[in-house]
Amino acid sequence: MSESETGSGYRNYALGLLFVGYVVNFVDRSILSILLEPIKLELALSDTQLGLLGGLAFALFYTFLGIPIAALADRRNRVKILAISMIIWSAMTALCGLATNFITLLLARIGVGVGEAGASPPSHSLISDYFPIETRATALSIYALGIPFGTMIGNAVGGWGADTLGWRTTFFLVGLPGILVACVIWFTLREPPRGMSDPKRIQSAAQTEKPPEPDQGEAPQVQEVLKFLWAKTSFRHLAFAAGLHAFVSYGALTWNAPFFIRIHEMSATEVGLVLALVSGIGAIGTFGGGYLSDLLSRRTGDKRWYFWLPGLATLIMVPFQLTTYLYGGLWAVIASLGVIQILGSMYLGPSFAMTQALVSLRMRAVASAILLFVLNLIGMGLGPYFVGIASDLLEPTYGLMSLRYALCLAVMVNLWAAAHYFVGARTMRGDLYDTELMNERLATRAS
Repeated sequence: MSESETGSGYRNYALGLLFVGYVVNFVDRSILSILLEPIKLELALSDTQLGLLGGLAFALFYTFLGIPIAALADRRNRVKILAISMIIWSAMTALCGLATNFITLLLARIGVGVGEAGASPPSHSLISDYFPIETRATALSIYALGIPFGTMIGNAVGGWGADTLGWRTTFFLVGLPGILVACVIWFTLREPPRGMSDPKRIQSAAQTEKPPEPDQGEAPQVQEVLKFLWAKTSFRHLAFAAGLHAFVSYGALTWNAPFFIRIHEMSATEVGLVLALVSGIGAIGTFGGGYLSDLLSRRTGDKRWYFWLPGLATLIMVPFQLTTYLYGGLWAVIASLGVIQILGSMYLGPSFAMTQALVSLRMRAVASAILLFVLNLIGMGLGPYFVGIASDLLEPTYGLMSLRYALCLAVMVNLWAAAHYFVGARTMRGDLYDTELMNERLATRAS
């Protein structure tokens, strides 16, 4: 890469473009939630079927394909993999608007999951090569801002579209622009050398004048990366903590719109605006989680803050979640939901940054995919499905209120998630030190 493509200006451009791509990702992923009620009425679906559409059907293909795509990204051009994946998921989102029954909508959502499997692992790997470890959690948190902003846009456009355009046209409206963003990524984003921003001692070509080309060197097999990561106690706890946290978050993300429509009798447009507002507020936590963990880690010299901070945030949010689903006053519920959005998104930057730090350069995309596999299979796959099943089971007793209590049952899983963060912090420093020694040995052999 030229000097202009390794400077801070281009790095920030690259991060901004990856952020836009992630916004598109979450617009297309979250749009289904706000459209569930009109889809339920037109296609005559149960809550269990809706939970399957919003969770397991998407998550199975998203998670299982994420690892082989990430393995390819550790060997090939990550930019092209990302762009092609974006074209696939954007096109499949638009095709959701042509669904005529549960099966055709299910197949279209599976197609969205297949495309989005190629989004985050290459992006995380690219960001880790553009930004050094001292600012990596902050950079990954900026990238993760695509979640609240994408969800915000999805809710606002989806709510308005459901009431004015119909759910079918709304899918086309949000799906097609992603193809344009994919083209911008393909033609303007450059592939950085692996390890470009890592300390000199762990770059395989640190003493040479010419940096290595992006696809030089041998990447470990997927099973080797899995064995390497799973041997680290801190990563096991981190993965389960993030997965259980996401179980609650994705359950809420999928069912909050139906909750407000059924329990508080709001229109789709009103719900879309409310959820868009609280999603935007959640950006504070998404950025703050990475920034604060970087700051506290530097000032105290203790990297366990990458575990402690998300653990504390996860624990504190539980009473606010119960207030949201049990309290009757609408404005207090909305305010409580805003606090949840801030606290609930603080785990993203620290979790992904620590995962990248625990592996060597050629393991990064696969390591990210492994974390996403656990996070999304437990979280996205089971969270919405659990709430849907629980709502159907409770309906004979509680009627329309069944969704309220189903969401409360899911909330209690956050106590379990917080425990994993605190236990994982105990072994994190030793696991991180072992990885640094391994990288030094690899650099010595390469030189």
